[in-house]
Amino acid sequence: MSVPLPQPLAYPFAAPPAPGQAIELAPGLRWIRMPLPFALDHINLWLLDEDDGATLVDCGYADAPTRAQWEVQLATTLAGRPLRRIIVTHCHPDHVGNAAWLSARFGAPVVMTHAEFLTAHALCGGHSGHGHDAIVALFARHGLAGEPLAGLSGRGNHYRQGAPEIPASFARICDGESTTAGGRPWRVIEGHGHSPEHAALYCGSTGILISGDMLLPRISTNISIWAVEPDADPLARFLASLAAFEALPPDTLVLPSHGLPFRGIARRVAELRAHHAARLDELAAAARAAAGPISAADLVPVLFRRRLDLQQLFFAMGEAIAHLNHLWHAGRLGRSVGADGGIRFAHAGQNR
Repeated sequence: MSVPLPQPLAYPFAAPPAPGQAIELAPGLRWIRMPLPFALDHINLWLLDEDDGATLVDCGYADAPTRAQWEVQLATTLAGRPLRRIIVTHCHPDHVGNAAWLSARFGAPVVMTHAEFLTAHALCGGHSGHGHDAIVALFARHGLAGEPLAGLSGRGNHYRQGAPEIPASFARICDGESTTAGGRPWRVIEGHGHSPEHAALYCGSTGILISGDMLLPRISTNISIWAVEPDADPLARFLASLAAFEALPPDTLVLPSHGLPFRGIARRVAELRAHHAARLDELAAAARAAAGPISAADLVPVLFRRRLDLQQLFFAMGEAIAHLNHLWHAGRLGRSVGADGGIRFAHAGQNR
């Protein structure tokens, strides 16, 4: 018997702030939004007032439209007051992209978890197993070929387009620690699977969670395999991470990086668990129906039933491999590696 889901999500703010403007969510806490140059066309950023300036959580993609928006926000929303600290939830370019630029401008320290800082440097530099050629080669081993593979190969280091420079130093935060912002303590809640050590922030006195990309109201967080950990199970890590958010009070106001702020954290966690369970069942059924071992590239259409551009295909391949690896680690699929290095999956019990 299925357990009924909690009440639907509630959205206390009907619309996002307009470009160059801000919405006050609570005393001393403001919401601004910056553009993104792909299908997911925005990111939410958060400003917390300090006596002598402001703390910023995440900083947007490092392109000309975003920096133009920053000039407006610095002049109007901040009214010339400086940024005193920059907290980055994780290493993806829409979150860390302007950290070095803003840090240099204001002399503000950048605050991150250790793994996110190091991973950002590896992605920007294309080294330590995070090179563009390595991920393209992994996708080829998982069956991607022809024009899609050539298109991804030709993109080069796409990460640097949104994060051309990573700060040379940082202040470290760790899971369970408390960091002060806006005059209040915020507990760091690490999440895994979407990125190595994603830092969400929870303030018990206000009942607010800055969730970053770990909890989004209408889309599922991307969970991908990367060449540096080709055999990993990031989906298991992500699902395990949800327990920490599930334990927060039910009236918590969640501030996500994409979409609208919402209440209904238990409902959203339940929806995410159900979503991934359904996708895993669909992949297992597709493998069972296949005539023989099948590749992640062949199974992308099972997870994504729409036409994908190159940006979307990149993440779709990573997500397909992550779900297949999860089924493999759980013993629901077998995995084989051919003489050419090609990786294929088959339903447990099939010849492989």
